[in-house]
Amino acid sequence: MSSVRDHVLDQYNSRVYKNRKEHVITIGDKQPDEVTANTRTIPGIITQRGCCYAGCKGVVLGPIKDALIIVHGPIGCSYYAWGTRRHKAESDVKDGEEAKSYLEYCFSTDMQESDIVFGGEKKLKKAITEAVDIFNPPAIFICSTCPVGLIGDDIHAVARWAEEEYGIKCIGFSCEGYKGVSQSAGHHIANNQLIRYIIGTGDKKPKKKFSVNILGEYNIGGDGWEVERLLRRCGIDVVSVFTGGSSVRDIKNAHHADLNLVQCHRSINYVADMMYEKYGIDWIKVNFIGSESCKKSLAEIGEYFGDEELKTRIQEVITDEMLNNADEMQYLKSKLKGKTAALYVGGSRSHHYQTLLKDFGISTVLAGYEFAHRDDYEGREVLPDIKPDADSKNIESITVEPDKKYYRVYLTDEQKAALAEKGVKLNYYEGMFKEMDEGSIICDDLNHFETEEFISILKPDVFFSGIKDKFIAQKSGTLSRQLHSYDYSGPYAGFQGAVNFGKDILMGLSTPAWGLVRAPWKKVPSLSATLGGEE
Repeated sequence: MSSVRDHVLDQYNSRVYKNRKEHVITIGDKQPDEVTANTRTIPGIITQRGCCYAGCKGVVLGPIKDALIIVHGPIGCSYYAWGTRRHKAESDVKDGEEAKSYLEYCFSTDMQESDIVFGGEKKLKKAITEAVDIFNPPAIFICSTCPVGLIGDDIHAVARWAEEEYGIKCIGFSCEGYKGVSQSAGHHIANNQLIRYIIGTGDKKPKKKFSVNILGEYNIGGDGWEVERLLRRCGIDVVSVFTGGSSVRDIKNAHHADLNLVQCHRSINYVADMMYEKYGIDWIKVNFIGSESCKKSLAEIGEYFGDEELKTRIQEVITDEMLNNADEMQYLKSKLKGKTAALYVGGSRSHHYQTLLKDFGISTVLAGYEFAHRDDYEGREVLPDIKPDADSKNIESITVEPDKKYYRVYLTDEQKAALAEKGVKLNYYEGMFKEMDEGSIICDDLNHFETEEFISILKPDVFFSGIKDKFIAQKSGTLSRQLHSYDYSGPYAGFQGAVNFGKDILMGLSTPAWGLVRAPWKKVPSLSATLGGEE
């Protein structure tokens, strides 16, 4: 596999090679197990990354159903972050408090050239007034895009005006797209404002003995609902979800939960760490993608709470769920075993889905992230070694103090040490490296050229991708499954979700339509010319 890496990288000129060689490594090779990540993409290379605004509005804030989110910027920015991720939600009533869903709407100030020249604050105020008149939402979020940061509109002053004028929660998010190096910067900005202005403002406590928040779960295709179903079946109360299908109504009470469960580490680890510092709430890195992963995660939750009755109930649920799906899982594995896959996705999905692929006997030959940091690859033990650069200093990193009213400790240090001996690590993520097979390739910020080259050489049976890069795989005749919004399928989380996933993969491999595609220029010349200078 090292020769594969070298073959791809050797095609670059010396300057590009010097940069990219640190982003691509082979597991088990003589290279150091250290990857360069969270740095700027080389200008001119076709990256698959998104921007800071996409990470803030599109990923973290977008799924909050009862927050009316106004994008202050050109209409194209708003459209880019709306209606593409399939984060499902529905209006509901809990304890007499309704949470409406505004996800089907797209709100924007639609800035024009004149607004760029003369300023857009008046237009933003007018948009807020119109939104209040029509929808009367409990909360309004303002997300700014590139032009707003360049001309200096003060969205935070407008947010304060709206709170005084209308008596509702209004928060500004300065998530201009040019900040940071990718959408990861937007995650951080969203996390900061959630801990500042929403978490800790509610007073409704959980009704059950054991309660959790699910962090980094965005309910793509209904994933979050399936995870909630499993936990509640075990007797565990879900206070809030960050942020799929969730609401300001629920998130404001998150500080009352006993434990945080972190699904997507990259997008939500900031809130997990700050809630630990401010409220004393421990977090466990979980993975509800794959049968074996679900089994392990649920068992670790039971070990954390240490209640024998709860642990027995969890084991009963695991046994029942696995028995219900055993025949289908066995059949799917008999059809899929021995296949190979490549994964290039955001969040923690490139890691999570490798465990689900292993359930079916599918091996991973290539994996990478769009916007990861080194700890997502190597584990949080490398955090002290990561040096801040100019781009990371662009993003505000806030500190919090223990809350005098709500800070509490659920487990003693001795209990935490006993958990560690059982293999349950608190407030820690091991990263993707440790579970990958020797010889597989890690590639951070995989670009268009590298995607084509690796597909051509490694010939994976299926390429799991994001929204943009899926077309590269399809044009090469390789089956592509989209893991950012599931190609209109799902849920893939939980025990039943694993079956849904296996069926979709088998269906794709059994209908190799993309393998029949031939580019027009391979049959008919797309250019015609004559030799100049002839009479």
